[in-house]
Amino acid sequence: MCAWLLGLSAIFSCSIVANPLVSYNAEYQVSRKGSVKGTAYRELKQLDQNTYQLKYKSDIEWMIFSDEREETSKFNMHDDTPVPLEYSMVRTGTGPDKDYKITFDRKNQAIISNQEKYPLGVKWIEEQQDLLTYQLQLRKELMAGKQKFSYPIIDKKGGQRTYDFEVDGKETITLPIGNVETVRIKRLYDDDKRQVTVWLAPDYDYIVVKMYKGKEGIEQFQVQLTKYEKHTPM
Repeated sequence: MCAWLLGLSAIFSCSIVANPLVSYNAEYQVSRKGSVKGTAYRELKQLDQNTYQLKYKSDIEWMIFSDEREETSKFNMHDDTPVPLEYSMVRTGTGPDKDYKITFDRKNQAIISNQEKYPLGVKWIEEQQDLLTYQLQLRKELMAGKQKFSYPIIDKKGGQRTYDFEVDGKETITLPIGNVETVRIKRLYDDDKRQVTVWLAPDYDYIVVKMYKGKEGIEQFQVQLTKYEKHTPM
């Protein structure tokens, strides 16, 4: 059951229009097979002139299963590109609690995890992102007209991955907030067992307004936007 929840935060979040980034908060309902099982919340805020924080929270209950988690990414912007500084994830609920923290030591070109005594033995890639900041880069490139995307990722355990996506068309969808014009994007996998589709809305600063995750054609969950608030820049 934990596996289908991991995708809630690992797809898309914050929004980019012009520099500086648009600070906002967004609320979602999370459903499984047509029944609402919980809520999710995303917030992007500016901490100082060039430092931002993206936060994701979710609270899910399904039968006897519960899952509460919070992910936070702190980053700078350089040449309109997110530069991750710290990423953390705390999870509580049914089963073992989890607490991960990844630090990007750019001076020494090292990745540090709170789960290890020494820096991780992974190759330093200047363009690598964390599980939240890659979404910023994808959004910027989408708005610039790009159709396919590929990003080197450091995950919560310090492992290196590559995330690949492509634009799958435009679609008008019906949500709790009404009818919304969207751009539909699919994540690309090595096999066809897993399916992830997200819908981003130009009228909502290209934030995610809907997400679907499935496995072998069976829905694992859907996320739909219920509220969006934009904040005045600093």
